[in-house]
Amino acid sequence: MAKFFKPTKKSVSQRFRTLSISGLDHHGRGVAKDKGKVIFVAGALDSEQVKAEILSDKKNYAEARCVKVLSPSAERVEPKCQHYQHCGGCNLQHLEASAQLAEKQKALAALFHKFTGLSSLPWQSPIDSSPWHYRRSARVSVYCDNKQETIKVGFRQQGSKQITNIVACPVLDAGFMGVFDFFRDVIGAHRALRCITHLQLVSAKEHNFIVVRHTKAIAQALREDINAQAQQHNWQLVWQSEAQQSLPSTYYELESSQLRLGFGLQNFIQVNAEVNDKMLTQAMSWLNLAAHERVLDLFCGVGNFSLLAAMQAQHVTGVEGVESAVSHARDNAQHNGIDNCDFHCSDLTQPLAQAQWFSSELDVLILDPSRTGAEAVLAQLPCNQFKRILYVSCDPVTLARDSKIILASGHQLTKLGIMNMFPHTGHIETMALFERG
Repeated sequence: MAKFFKPTKKSVSQRFRTLSISGLDHHGRGVAKDKGKVIFVAGALDSEQVKAEILSDKKNYAEARCVKVLSPSAERVEPKCQHYQHCGGCNLQHLEASAQLAEKQKALAALFHKFTGLSSLPWQSPIDSSPWHYRRSARVSVYCDNKQETIKVGFRQQGSKQITNIVACPVLDAGFMGVFDFFRDVIGAHRALRCITHLQLVSAKEHNFIVVRHTKAIAQALREDINAQAQQHNWQLVWQSEAQQSLPSTYYELESSQLRLGFGLQNFIQVNAEVNDKMLTQAMSWLNLAAHERVLDLFCGVGNFSLLAAMQAQHVTGVEGVESAVSHARDNAQHNGIDNCDFHCSDLTQPLAQAQWFSSELDVLILDPSRTGAEAVLAQLPCNQFKRILYVSCDPVTLARDSKIILASGHQLTKLGIMNMFPHTGHIETMALFERG
């Protein structure tokens, strides 16, 4: 007779465990050990004892969530957001703001030690900003259930496609106050708007833009009616269907330099304007460019670093993989009266043997890659050619990994600092300066 395997359910004692937290990982999760296995506990803090529910039990580690704090940390605070336990946007509001920076620095130090062996790091003062209403761009999800007659406008839950209905977001730019209720109301009042899938919010110098993405045609009269209602909140709506990919352009200004940078609403910009301005000021201070030096700025975007560097150096070459961003970078140089830089569109993940933008006369390298890092391009560049390499990172793992390549080329890590681009989240932004030894 054939025998069939019948899975057994985990007992309550196996699913729920009392754990002692020994630190935080680079995602902001508590770290504990139980019977030799590492357990990552969302919502737990260093030095706490918690009751945790095991969500995923792998061979070498497990993932859990804190269901009760038995012995709280002195740095635990009450989250400000009413949606904190459900929304996936923030995961560190329960940790005091200054302690968030300290924990991020500890996590980065551990990663550097793991990848490079460095245990003594040249820490600089962190860059910080207001912890609330700092986000000038965000993507909002919209879901309409016609059977249940429910409309959800908000952010996705952590690790889920489910949407949390948001009333107010305390980290979003204050100019978008009320945006969630507004769209729930207008979609509820007009069935033709139930084809809206999500909203892209962008706060720029001249307007607060809302890109409304929809899958079916919406009558012009209805769009004009919603536009008029949105204008009362000082929002400018941009309706984008699947067939229409081009979006209008706008601009932001750098307070420290008075530069004006244009960008398309589809282009990447740093979400925290205050940290971005301080970041650029620090970058130029650390690099201390000489008038005879030539700079290579990879992953240059719309020229965020390039234009400031060009104001100090002899020449700057910017390279970016998105054509529309390259076009804006060229326009930004012209608009700001900067003529000692040129920009090229190139996929920096591909072989660079025929790259016309590279020159053996380049002195300084600036890197500002996406989360995947700059490993592909660093492996091809003669890194020992550069006197200084400034690496701006949004992922601590790829930064630590790529730093090993730079250190092997004969450079030394001379400055390292955290930038709190995303307060109340586990995201770690870092600036590192390497100098040829």
